Amino acid sequence: MDYLAILAVIISFAITVVLCPICIPFLHKLKFGQYIREEGPESHQKKSGTPTMGGAIFLVGIIVTSLIFIIGFKRTELLPVLLLTVGFAAVGFVDDFIKVVLKRNLGFKAWQKMLCEIVITLIFCIYLMNTVGTEIIIPFTHGQTADIGGLYIPLVFVAVLGTVNGSNFTDGLDGLASSVTAVIAFFFIIVSLLMTSGYIYISAAVFGALLAFLVFNVNPAKIFMGDTGSLALGGFVAGVAFCLKMPIFIIPVAFIYLVEILSVIIQVLYFKATHGKRIFRMAPIHHHFELGGWSETKVVAVFTIITIITCNIAYLILF
Repeated sequence: MDYLAILAVIISFAITVVLCPICIPFLHKLKFGQYIREEGPESHQKKSGTPTMGGAIFLVGIIVTSLIFIIGFKRTELLPVLLLTVGFAAVGFVDDFIKVVLKRNLGFKAWQKMLCEIVITLIFCIYLMNTVGTEIIIPFTHGQTADIGGLYIPLVFVAVLGTVNGSNFTDGLDGLASSVTAVIAFFFIIVSLLMTSGYIYISAAVFGALLAFLVFNVNPAKIFMGDTGSLALGGFVAGVAFCLKMPIFIIPVAFIYLVEILSVIIQVLYFKATHGKRIFRMAPIHHHFELGGWSETKVVAVFTIITIITCNIAYLILF
């Protein structure tokens, strides 16, 4: 057992659980309330005004804890993953700021948001090519790697952008993105421990921060993470996966992210192709189940259980 990893969980948890009750009233005072789309589920309208941008709170826990290990324990390999996480958080923060403070409900224009995400991904891709290399672990080979050469670059862009936006779509119910990503972070703790990798510490920091955030984010949520948090979490998942040479394993590990983003793509394409017909009652898919009679807590519980199962599958095909 890596006792420093336990310390990372405790520090990150403590920072976040202390900051949340301090920041929530402050965000209320600033009227940083969530805007609820009228086309969303009717039951969600009562959430209007709940403070958002809470991702900035647990991000403090993650950053401070990671810097302790980067500076104090010389775990400099954590820095690129931390910067990727913070980079996407910055994009989400600006998006949230435009929505909440400037009262422009749609936030960033789609092309602006995508351009920022592409630039961040490009920088991370350059880092990977020059340090980690183009080798990836192949499933069912007990950790054996293969060099995929030129295919690595498109893989980075598809996987990183898909993961980040999948995480963003997953953040639609109280505690959903937090619970699912906490399971993923715990998976990376176990894998990093077995690989004796330093990424265990940033994974532990994320795990601890999300456990603390869930105290205030479970239904009925007292605060939402906003794009600030959801994009940051997607960046963390993609960053650790690539640095551990495990991009293929994002598919089972972040299976819920994948299903969420695919449900949106399928819904939009089918809607356009059929001139107004829909496959799902509403997308992302968690709303489909809501409108089918599931409670928010049931959707969150089922999606979290699915993530536990898919992470176990990922573990089996990795080792």
